[in-house]
Amino acid sequence: MQNRSIVQIIQEKVAQCLASEFNFTIEPNDVVVNETKKEFDGEYTVVIFPFVKALKMSPPQIGEKLAAALINGSDIFKNSNLVAGFLNLEMSDSAWQTELLRVSQDESFGVFPKNGKKIMIEFSSPNTNKPLHLGHVRNILLGVSSALIYEALGYEVIKTKIINDRGIAICKSMYAWEHYSNGETPESSGIKPDHFVGKYYVKFNEILNEEYSNWQKSDNANALIETKGAQAHREDFFKKYKNNYFNEYSQIGSATKQMLLDWEDNKEETIALWKKMNNWVYAGFDETYAKMGVNFDIIYYESETYKLGRKYVEEFVEKGLFYREEDGSIWIDLEDVNLDKKILLRSDGTSVYMTQDIGTAKQRYEDYGIDSMVYVVADEQNYHFKALFEILKRMGEPYSEALFHLSYGMVELPTGRMKSREGTIVDADDLIAEVISEAENSVKEKGGLEELTDDQKSNIYKQIGLGALKYHMIKVNPKKKMIFDPKESVDMQGQTAPYIQNAFVRFKSIERKLGELKTDIDYSAYTLHPLEKDLIQSISKYPEIVKEAGQQFDPSALANYSYNLAKQFHKFYQELRIITAESEEAKQFRIALGTEVAKVLEKAMGLLGIEMPERM
Repeated sequence: MQNRSIVQIIQEKVAQCLASEFNFTIEPNDVVVNETKKEFDGEYTVVIFPFVKALKMSPPQIGEKLAAALINGSDIFKNSNLVAGFLNLEMSDSAWQTELLRVSQDESFGVFPKNGKKIMIEFSSPNTNKPLHLGHVRNILLGVSSALIYEALGYEVIKTKIINDRGIAICKSMYAWEHYSNGETPESSGIKPDHFVGKYYVKFNEILNEEYSNWQKSDNANALIETKGAQAHREDFFKKYKNNYFNEYSQIGSATKQMLLDWEDNKEETIALWKKMNNWVYAGFDETYAKMGVNFDIIYYESETYKLGRKYVEEFVEKGLFYREEDGSIWIDLEDVNLDKKILLRSDGTSVYMTQDIGTAKQRYEDYGIDSMVYVVADEQNYHFKALFEILKRMGEPYSEALFHLSYGMVELPTGRMKSREGTIVDADDLIAEVISEAENSVKEKGGLEELTDDQKSNIYKQIGLGALKYHMIKVNPKKKMIFDPKESVDMQGQTAPYIQNAFVRFKSIERKLGELKTDIDYSAYTLHPLEKDLIQSISKYPEIVKEAGQQFDPSALANYSYNLAKQFHKFYQELRIITAESEEAKQFRIALGTEVAKVLEKAMGLLGIEMPERM
């Protein structure tokens, strides 16, 4: 059985004809073959223009001679037509039958051989002062799907996250709990532990707002207003001054900053409180990750990595890559690539995020010997990663040419951006519960699962609900900003996971009715319907879609492919009879075709982290 795709066969035949008819040598892979546009007859189009200069002939002259050579005596090509510099080819039924057989016999269809390369993908990377929310969901799903796609492409994938477990934000939650909890715990309150900690982060900002409001009436505030000459714009001034107030006047701000200093000095009491509250958050995170089917191979903690990078910065000062200012701070000049000058160590010797990221990247290479690294981080950090990658390149890091920032647009509500400190975020747990509940209501309304156990029904609700959520997030190109509308996200119609899952379920229903399927049917005399050809053409290109999604770091390519394939299958299912087909040949061929469509749908959705229910 040949293991070349139908496109590869066309490329080989064209290369052979160019050699025999024109004495022109070309590698088959260099022959451009596209799908034929719908307004023209045919299924595949050979682009003639690249041959014009070498052959010194017009596109029609080349196309007519090439078409005659391809079709003469061929059992692969049925017909052709020439449009300008494009040769449209119509494939024979036997070619489509052979292609379907090739796909069905390839157990690793769409899964590429191991290539010996390691890729690390960093995603999620939450703060420990609040639960995972809607923004994290998009990040996580892009990271998970990218990891699955690269595994299919033959890479060894290391999934990682760096937990931002230190800093002033964490201390705010710690301060609020220490002073306002009266000893309340997640267990005593019945609140999920990460939500519990997030509650006290919101509480801190409520207290701060009250303190700030009272301070604005004070003599200090009035004196400041006079000094700034802002009497006529008092309200606007105080809206902008809040951060300055926190650092210069706030009593709880001062106490919180002292708590951070105590943490850095490794004060026992502060460290104990920090560990207690972080462990609560970790337990909550793990529960949410488990709901989403997410896991990591290695976790890094900012509390352990924030000092990394300092020695490398000092080392490269000596090598002349970085320079020291008079105040002792260390910088790198990236103005030659339009990236400005970047500070790497402050004058007091403390590091900045860039320093930490340099050290963490080198640590990861030492830990795993990776060939490439991907950072799944929102597009707000585009500039940071351009600078980081340029610095690592200049440092001569062996992986520096294979760094990628999977930059994605932020997720917003119809009412605007979410704000953790104001408690206006959409928690991931609440979102998951909502979509599963919506799926349950939809399935119950339709009926059909009455004979299943409660556990079986519950699993189906989860598969449909989580599928709807994951697909909704992934189907949008990562670079685009998303406006999250809860009602739209759980819609069970249109371009949604349930629509795609239903195509899979429809065929599984046929399988249950028919029992064991025949595998030894001779289709050679069967005349294919155009809808059948379209389906074979679509499943045939699945491996290329996987490649495209990986190369572009764009899982939405797979999401859209899955939708279009499901849409084709629904039309096939509605317009052609399967169980009661007009002949046994037609019946068995359509069953064989449906089997492969279902397999490909399951594989494609699986690379998005979406399960396919057998009933719904």
